Amino acid sequence: MTRDLSRLIRPKSIAVIGGGAWCDQVIRQCQKIGFEGAIWPVHPKSDQVLGYKAYASVDALPHAPDASFIGINRHATIPVVQDLAIKGAGGAVCFASGYSEAVSEDSSGGDLQADLVAAAGAMPILGPNCYGLINALDGAAIWPDQHGCTRLDSGVAILTQSSNIAINLTNQQRGVPIAYVATCGNMAQLNQAEIASTFLDDPRVTALGLHIEGFTNLRSWEALAAKAFAKGIPIVVLKVGASEEAQAATVSHTASLAGSDASAAALIKRLGFARVHDLPVFLETLKLLHFSGALSAPTLASISCSGGEASLMADTALTSGLTFPPLTDNQRAQLAEALGPMVALANPLDYHTYIWRDVDAMSKAWSAMMTPDIGLTFTVVDYPPENRTDWDCATDAAIKAHKNTGRPMALVASLPELLPPDVTQTLINGGVIPLHGLREAISAAAATTQISAPEDPPLVLPPSGSPQTPHMLTEREAKIALASYGLDIPHSVTATAVGNLTHAAETLTPPLVLKGLGIAHKTEAGAVKLHLTASDLPAAAEAMPTEHFLVEEMINGGVAELLVGVTRDPAHGFVLTVAAGGTLTEVLADSISLLVPATHESIRDALASLKIAPLLTGYRGAAAANITAILKAIDALQAYVLANLDSLQEAEINPLICTPTRAVAADALIQKDMS
Repeated sequence: MTRDLSRLIRPKSIAVIGGGAWCDQVIRQCQKIGFEGAIWPVHPKSDQVLGYKAYASVDALPHAPDASFIGINRHATIPVVQDLAIKGAGGAVCFASGYSEAVSEDSSGGDLQADLVAAAGAMPILGPNCYGLINALDGAAIWPDQHGCTRLDSGVAILTQSSNIAINLTNQQRGVPIAYVATCGNMAQLNQAEIASTFLDDPRVTALGLHIEGFTNLRSWEALAAKAFAKGIPIVVLKVGASEEAQAATVSHTASLAGSDASAAALIKRLGFARVHDLPVFLETLKLLHFSGALSAPTLASISCSGGEASLMADTALTSGLTFPPLTDNQRAQLAEALGPMVALANPLDYHTYIWRDVDAMSKAWSAMMTPDIGLTFTVVDYPPENRTDWDCATDAAIKAHKNTGRPMALVASLPELLPPDVTQTLINGGVIPLHGLREAISAAAATTQISAPEDPPLVLPPSGSPQTPHMLTEREAKIALASYGLDIPHSVTATAVGNLTHAAETLTPPLVLKGLGIAHKTEAGAVKLHLTASDLPAAAEAMPTEHFLVEEMINGGVAELLVGVTRDPAHGFVLTVAAGGTLTEVLADSISLLVPATHESIRDALASLKIAPLLTGYRGAAAANITAILKAIDALQAYVLANLDSLQEAEINPLICTPTRAVAADALIQKDMS
């Protein structure tokens, strides 16, 4: 069911239902932010609340309210929600807790939440167990606590599952223009993607920030990504709450690499969102996107009056994916003219203090750094707490350089607290982006380069529920199953007794590999022996803890070994992991996760991002792996997954031996539901 949230988030009338401090705060916060619509307190025993006429019940209200704040206990909330739905209200914030989030303490919480959703019907509700929302564009605060939002004409929208985090974000002093902030609590009825989609309908929203604990309804997230990209509104995600869910009941190496957070990262990348890992970078990224948008190129210029700051800037950016292009001859000429002969010219630039206080000379030097190929130019300035007038020249020079070039300019304080709010606002008024902290500035700039079009095709989703009777195929069975979809496997035979091995292996070309079947991690159990002849097999088999054997021709000429595996993740779909393979998979921890179906382009990018990528491309003159053969092997694995969605729990090829001509599965594992 598609619900219309427009009246709830842009209300002209607000009903405040209940008594006490929380409900009084809603009225006060509406007054604080300048709400011009009707405010209707609902209280059975009062004629007035804070000077507003009170009504005894929802039914007594003069009209159906656009938005309602329900500040009463969890049991009483349900009939009130039903009354609002019947009256035709636009939506409600359910403040009370004690629903599904409290099931471990009160088993009735889940039933109460189901009753709440049923009572709401088609009427949208936020929560329960949430603070609500603030609309700083139109001056509406359905919000029972303090906040730092002020009226503005455009800005970013923030949606979080945590009410306390939302309060803190509204009180930031970093100059982030917050147009909307909303909390969603238990998400009994609406998930975050559905709520966020409503903010995209407001043309005054410039970027969207989401604090996410977990993904639900992946189709709605795909729809959000497509809508955001079509409207040109970038999305920044702070994803927390990694869990072991994706690793439950798995036995492969893949499971140790493709945990819940790796799956979430793959989903975020596939949706085209930027991901950050802490609140300061979250805010700085949103600020940067609001004022200048994503970087036009992953390139930086840096200007500071200290060699220490220049070095620190370069080091901070070292692993960010951003670069500092060397200066051109034209830039060197312009800089030499502005700075004189005593300054070593480079990017990052230490311009010393020879021209300090000379705004024209400072802006001329800074303008020389701001060429069209530079995605963002930083100037590093820390303002002292007192006697700051001597630093006004830096503020003025940054603004002038931006006006001279029309290129994006950010003034960065190496310590966040040394960029005061009044200077922050002056910079904003002059078109310069104030950024708080070197690490935060670099991380924010890098995050904007992650924003892209969402990937096609749509995700493949597992059916609801987990496999009930998982069964492990033997290695031989797994390889034959995957070979039927195009996987290259070694020539092999099986034997069920030690005495049969030599005869069984007569058709194979040595050197041979002997493996014990029915063992998940054969190497650790001593159930793999290499470089054998047919006559060596019986003695090698005697020490293995099994009576079932697989004999294969060894694959020679390998230049690298990969792990390629898929695990079933109930939160994110089927997770494809590509990693350095072999016996040291976990030790190397060199992996990247994608989601099925993954395209050849995304797989190539994944392979190129591995630490062992130089081996695949020909390290120090050695032969390169056949990338086409690797892609064919991964295609075969994905094809098997797509054909077995209902039953597959995990499938893994490890190692996939990569040679200049082939990509051969030396081992394979499949676990599936046999019920």
